[in-house]
Amino acid sequence: QVQLVETGGGSVQAGGSLRLSCVVSGNIYSADTMAWFRQASGKEREGVAVIDRLQRTTYADSVKGRFTITRDNAFDKLFLEMNSLKAEDTAMYYCAADPRFHAEPTMAQDSYRYWGPGTQVTVSE
Repeated sequence: QVQLVETGGGSVQAGGSLRLSCVVSGNIYSADTMAWFRQASGKEREGVAVIDRLQRTTYADSVKGRFTITRDNAFDKLFLEMNSLKAEDTAMYYCAADPRFHAEPTMAQDSYRYWGPGTQVTVSE
């Protein structure tokens, strides 16, 4: 059984930074591709950033140049460095993992088998 747990959320003023972490427990080989998603109140969940076992990354246009996704070599931790935060970044952030290798890193939510419970990020003006 694979479990994901996110930490690092909190409240910050616009322009500030936060670093989210996600720890993978269980079968770490079930985390070939990992991603961050977010869901703002009243909106659908959307992809933020993806990284696969080859360290290839994909970012949503809204966070390019501000957010950086990384993972450690043991593949049991995932990170999201968030800089220049904006009020519109306020959301619940979810870590997701999938054991399959995809031709390209994907933000399709149905491509991810395992999900964490989420961590709240609130950015105030």
